[in-house]
Amino acid sequence: MKRKSLSVTKKTLNFYLTKLKDPQVRKLYSLFSNNIASLDFTNKKIMVGVSGGADSLAVLFFSQCYALKHHIKLYPVIIDHKLRKESTIEAKNLRYKLKQNFKINCKILSKKIVKINNNIQSYARDLRYDLFFEECNKQKIDYLILGHHKDDLIENFFIRFLRGSGLKGLVSFDKNIINYNGIKVIRPFLSTSKKDLLKINKKTFGFFIEDPTNNDDKFLRSRIRKLLINLDKEGLKFNKFYLTLKNLSKSNQVIEFFVEKNVVENSKYFEKDKKVILNHSFFKNPEEIILRSFTQVIQKISNKKNYPRGKKISGLVDSLRFSNKNVKFTLSGCIIEKISNSVIIYHENR
Repeated sequence: MKRKSLSVTKKTLNFYLTKLKDPQVRKLYSLFSNNIASLDFTNKKIMVGVSGGADSLAVLFFSQCYALKHHIKLYPVIIDHKLRKESTIEAKNLRYKLKQNFKINCKILSKKIVKINNNIQSYARDLRYDLFFEECNKQKIDYLILGHHKDDLIENFFIRFLRGSGLKGLVSFDKNIINYNGIKVIRPFLSTSKKDLLKINKKTFGFFIEDPTNNDDKFLRSRIRKLLINLDKEGLKFNKFYLTLKNLSKSNQVIEFFVEKNVVENSKYFEKDKKVILNHSFFKNPEEIILRSFTQVIQKISNKKNYPRGKKISGLVDSLRFSNKNVKFTLSGCIIEKISNSVIIYHENR
């Protein structure tokens, strides 16, 4: 390595080591490290999602500290969703600042602009994840770190609650590490407030980009955020909320145990034909067990990211359970046939 490169590397390392001397920064770095301690990053690259918000930049800072300390290759990614005319300029400015001031090279990912008439935030979220996972698969990256925090955790709970989500939907955001098609998605700060991450941002990189849609009341998340400010005044504290969420999560784990038991004992998957046969005992369970089991099987055959809608699943399962005739349906790219006391499910394009 050239002398100049060594000097730049040493200067960069000193910047991070100096920042870690601050007690508050060091405390959260310890939390960050503990939350990923179970993972093996040997000879692996780690992708970090960088939105430009104070929370994602705080996570980028800690990720960079960890990467420098453990000699890990970091792969920071900025998503340009192109849904606002300023987004491309913001993404380029963010990449420039991180490169010039902190020697962090980011890749910008984007997709061709499409016209979205409603649910823009939902589209933007799905787009981010699609681009993250596509790049992970392309670069053979097994780990993705995101800057979600406890404010996001509470907001998502209430958004899903208002949309009528069941138990699984309500608690699906509470895990620090989840596995998605072989990629481990890591959210190390689900117990940390955005306020604390803002403080870290001020003490480290010292800048962030504010998304104007965060305060726009036409978006449900913005309205929920304001509602939670009032609920906080009425006594909704995170510790109380988190205890409730953990209790719900335990109940969900019990249901998941019996769902897995039902799938293993009462269905058979044929790899060669890419089909599943369900026996009559599959449907002799409590309704929630049946619905989740059936959804799991449909996802396996359809190989689609999104779950089919609850009402469609519920109506179809009722038809299979209570019909005395052989019936045939299509759902989520699958053919579902009831023949005598068995149900056969296969892909419609096989």
